[in-house]
Amino acid sequence: MSKARPDKISHDLDTPTDLSKAAAEKISAALNVLLADAFALYLKTKNFHWHVSGRHFHDYHLMLDEQSDAIFATTDQLAERVRKLGAITLRSIGQVAKLQTIRDNDEDYVPPREMLRELMEDNKHMAAAMRKAHKLCDDHEDSGTAGLLETFIDETERRTWFLFEASRQEGSNAA
Repeated sequence: MSKARPDKISHDLDTPTDLSKAAAEKISAALNVLLADAFALYLKTKNFHWHVSGRHFHDYHLMLDEQSDAIFATTDQLAERVRKLGAITLRSIGQVAKLQTIRDNDEDYVPPREMLRELMEDNKHMAAAMRKAHKLCDDHEDSGTAGLLETFIDETERRTWFLFEASRQEGSNAA
């Protein structure tokens, strides 16, 4: 017998929803990309947290730890929202790698200001992707997912702001 099609969901996992099948599939697909990006951004933020150095080490180390925790906290909510829509979410690191749009950084050394700037751009990218997904939710009257995304957009903008301000200070001549 042939392997089940990837778009076919087991009856046991087919959570009922009042959204159309097409709407649930489109929204879930967008959420799974956001979830993959959240995992990628979490790991990159942790990477920079572990490898930051320099005169602002303590402040950056703590800020990046706080930010990585906040990013990781979104993953369960995104995945559970996909399941609430009756779809399947990520199952492996391989799926994350296939879906992520946030680029990895495997450099041996990244200067602190570059770390902060890169994370700032990644968070801006995430906010833009969340807005796009929010529009999709609005188009399909999915207020549950839209509300969740509104909170995550605000949190992402906060991270962007902190990274921007911290990177400006690093680049200045202030003592």
